[in-house]
Amino acid sequence: MKPLQGIKVVDLTRILSGPFCTMILADMGADVIKIEPPQGDDTRGWGPPFIETESSYFLSVNRNKRSLVLNLKTSEGRAILLDLVKTADIVVENFRPGTLDKLGIGYDVLKQRNERIILASISGFGQTGPYAKRPGYDVIAQGMGGLMAATGEPDRPPVKVGFSVADVGAGMWATIGILLALLARNHTGKGQWVDASLLDTMISWQTYLAGNYFATGMNPKPLGGAHPNICPYQVFPAQDGYFNVAVGNDSLWKTFCKVMELDLVDDPRFDTNAKRVENRDQLVPLLEEIFKTKPCKHWVELFDQAGIPAGPVYELADLYKDPHVFERDMIVTMQHPSVGDIKQIGVPVKLSETPGELITPPPLLGQHSYEILREMGFSHSMITEFYEKGVAYGTFPGQERVTQTNQGVS
Repeated sequence: MKPLQGIKVVDLTRILSGPFCTMILADMGADVIKIEPPQGDDTRGWGPPFIETESSYFLSVNRNKRSLVLNLKTSEGRAILLDLVKTADIVVENFRPGTLDKLGIGYDVLKQRNERIILASISGFGQTGPYAKRPGYDVIAQGMGGLMAATGEPDRPPVKVGFSVADVGAGMWATIGILLALLARNHTGKGQWVDASLLDTMISWQTYLAGNYFATGMNPKPLGGAHPNICPYQVFPAQDGYFNVAVGNDSLWKTFCKVMELDLVDDPRFDTNAKRVENRDQLVPLLEEIFKTKPCKHWVELFDQAGIPAGPVYELADLYKDPHVFERDMIVTMQHPSVGDIKQIGVPVKLSETPGELITPPPLLGQHSYEILREMGFSHSMITEFYEKGVAYGTFPGQERVTQTNQGVS
């Protein structure tokens, strides 16, 4: 039993924020039907790197889904989609606001077909407001949401975070909204519209940075690997690399000084966290010189034994060799139908009774079109006609995969 077993999701998303959302739902047991245009999700062509013919980007966020190729620019394609909505629980999309309405499949139309339907829309700036119709990308949200201004080294240009945190975060908020809407539907019997945006995500994650600004009116400054409210709580250079240490309170500071053999516990410049923050320019250089004398492993083990939070700054090559990561099932190998073994990130939420699971690999384009259309009641001859007219595309039973042709997909 999976938490979302029996829940059907019509997935109109592409790229990252939406597919990340629907992957979470799929990992937890939902039947996610990925509706793709004839050319497929854009990321099928994003690379290198590719694993043979398959984009590593696409493979990273589309497992546990079924692919149905529909041409929504045709009336027949839209009719098939609306038929699918009748028996669905959730529709997820991340087009620019207004696109679904232009196609004639907006929220008002969807809820006429199914009053229990939950529509989740992910966009750059949300469904309302003066910026609603603007295109939104991760880097734009990081910049406008204050993240880039607070990231990087002092007196250097703004820097984006290395991961696409606005995209992925908006996908997570959309997932939370969907689950809340499902819970509410149990009481009301009706669905609703979930509106998540990249910019709202960035604002919601500011937490104490926003609190600091509200309290002082001062903009946060980039501090490299340091923390604006705690010291020492940052990245330090060691003899052979970098590590983080987090001295989060005055009790830990006393322990820190003891294991480091530092005569600073009663130093009036550093005896409280507030003073350490005020005098970080004196404390940090002192610590840096000491840390450079020994390798990362020495310091991390020393602090770990003393109960002081610390850890190395990993490259991915280091991370994916760590035995703890394997023990937590955060690397999973799956068999893909065309390229063999592929590695996937595991499910981060561990449920004791109804855990999520990686069951099927990311689908080939149109791999499940025939299967899904047959489930909807269409005959073999009707599906053949859809393929011939360009309404839908996919394989027939017995065919190995969908292939690109000059006419589209066959």
